[in-house]
Amino acid sequence: MLQGWLTVVLVALGGGLGGMGRLFVSRAAASRFGSRFPWGTLGVNLLGAFAIGWLAAALSAGASALAPLLLVGVLGGFTTVSSFSLQTLDLLREGRTLAAATNVTVTIGLGLAAAGLGAWVGAPA
Repeated sequence: MLQGWLTVVLVALGGGLGGMGRLFVSRAAASRFGSRFPWGTLGVNLLGAFAIGWLAAALSAGASALAPLLLVGVLGGFTTVSSFSLQTLDLLREGRTLAAATNVTVTIGLGLAAAGLGAWVGAPA
């Protein structure tokens, strides 16, 4: 029972850290590149996809107590489908169909490639 609660605490702590990281990256991207396109969300989702692929491969060699903290907590809090979805919807509402389509295509396509690259990098030798 204690191990179950420890997992919940690790996921909660990781989620808080990941959410703060997402806020930092999103604000930095908006100040650097502007807010007409969701660069920050794209960045966190691609970085998160790479990181989750890498960590999942690296941790698969043995069950790790770090998996709930890092995979579910930190990376779950860092990456975001909800912001991606809302920002894409906002682009569509603004009549920016090409930007919305680009956001979807790049996020999904490069996200899958980033996860694959991360898994390849993290795979045990």
